[in-house]
Amino acid sequence: MKNLQKLPLYLLFVGLFAFASCDSEDPVIENEGEVITDVTLAFTELDGAGNPVGLTFTFTAADPEGIEVGGAPIIETVELEAGKTYRMEIEVFNSIENEDITEEILEEADEHQFYFIGSAFVGGAAPLSYVYDDESGELIGVRGIVTVDATPSFNNAQMRVVLRHDLDKNFPGADSPNFENFVQAGGESDLDIIYPLILN
Repeated sequence: MKNLQKLPLYLLFVGLFAFASCDSEDPVIENEGEVITDVTLAFTELDGAGNPVGLTFTFTAADPEGIEVGGAPIIETVELEAGKTYRMEIEVFNSIENEDITEEILEEADEHQFYFIGSAFVGGAAPLSYVYDDESGELIGVRGIVTVDATPSFNNAQMRVVLRHDLDKNFPGADSPNFENFVQAGGESDLDIIYPLILN
């Protein structure tokens, strides 16, 4: 009879242990950043007056699982010509949800901003310069002007493209497209990718 009286207490402990085990399972980590599977850089050459010349050509980076969460994105090498000026436009897409992230970036322009760093843009010998040229006038980086040095010191470089979300755009230096200390302005990165660059 004593064993039967202990049974309910034993079952209570077993039940509590099972409940605690369920609660201790790995929690689902929420990622509030955008899932980006495809990034396209579209370049159009501009003449001295800023008018388009010739056809637009593109370079892509893609990972079907998401560039920031997948294994290794396939990234095309960007090829530009020394002494040329280009309009560069960025298209961002989520093929998992069939969602145009570029539209969302433009709708939430006050919360998003691209930065262009790496050896292509930063340093005394950097061969490229970038100026924001977004149609809205907001500093976003969906569209900008890239100028290639006429006599670059080197022909190979890295174009690091970073998309920040929910940053403080009034932070000192945050208005520069080549702001290497972008983390100090707060927010988080939706995208941080490096395109190899070759200059012809």
